[in-house]
Amino acid sequence: MPSQPIYKVIFHNGGQVYEVFARQIYQSDMWGFVEVEELVFGERSQIVVDPGEEKLKNEFAGVKRSYIPLQAIIRIDEVEKEGAARVSDASSAKIAPFPMSPQPIMPSKGDE
Repeated sequence: MPSQPIYKVIFHNGGQVYEVFARQIYQSDMWGFVEVEELVFGERSQIVVDPGEEKLKNEFAGVKRSYIPLQAIIRIDEVEKEGAARVSDASSAKIAPFPMSPQPIMPSKGDE
């Protein structure tokens, strides 16, 4: 029986680029969002602690589900195992956020 997949989700948040790992991701019923559940943080048995990962672990402590806007998503990959979660400055990432239109585009509800 295959193990549960792990996804690496990279997204923009507050001028920074977040890289987190999760067991569940899917299109939200709330239009324009991706739901991310069961965040995975490395359980290190070493004395060395990664401050970036600890910051994310504290920020997402007690979070059952995160709703991330589609335009904030940079990339989602299915990976074989989790890595270290990290936060980096968006100016050093060389990745531009998805351009926004002045008016939100809503899905059509058919010919009304």
